[in-house]
Amino acid sequence: MNRISWLAVPDEHSAHEGVQKLWAKAEANLGFTPNVFRAQALNGEHFLAWWNDFNTLVNRDGHLTHTERELIAVIVSTINRCVYCAVSHGAALREYSGDPAWADTVAVNWRHATLTPRQAALCAYAEKLTRTPTDMTERDLTPLRDAGLNDHEILEATQVTGMFNMTNRISSALGFTPNPEYHQRGR
Repeated sequence: MNRISWLAVPDEHSAHEGVQKLWAKAEANLGFTPNVFRAQALNGEHFLAWWNDFNTLVNRDGHLTHTERELIAVIVSTINRCVYCAVSHGAALREYSGDPAWADTVAVNWRHATLTPRQAALCAYAEKLTRTPTDMTERDLTPLRDAGLNDHEILEATQVTGMFNMTNRISSALGFTPNPEYHQRGR
């Protein structure tokens, strides 16, 4: 196996029991275990706590659509130059949108993609919160509201942006590499 992290990575026998179950579920659902699951499994309890929050914000039904959440993930991950998350969530955006060319354009420069006003507002908000969080003011919510987002959706957009900023930093700081499978998904 190629190196997927700059830290030690537990194997199927040494990983926390709950992590082993998650790996088996991912293998059954995706056909592979995401490297981020393996790389963060070194501290099993912490990984499972992160996964619970991540899974709730990104994978389960919420106030935003799956495409909108993946759109935010790609914007944040591209700005942060997080290879793992940009590749893996770029694949998810291709799958959810059903439009690989659009998703690839978003990943390179969202301003060149054909976006709805709602999507553009989400991208601009995620970008500002990622680049200059100390500059955020209440006025930054106005374009979101003007695009039709309610307070539940705005909170979720903020939480997803925050989750990806944290996850990007973990992945980049420890050299997580994306699974090869992600490069072909949604194409």
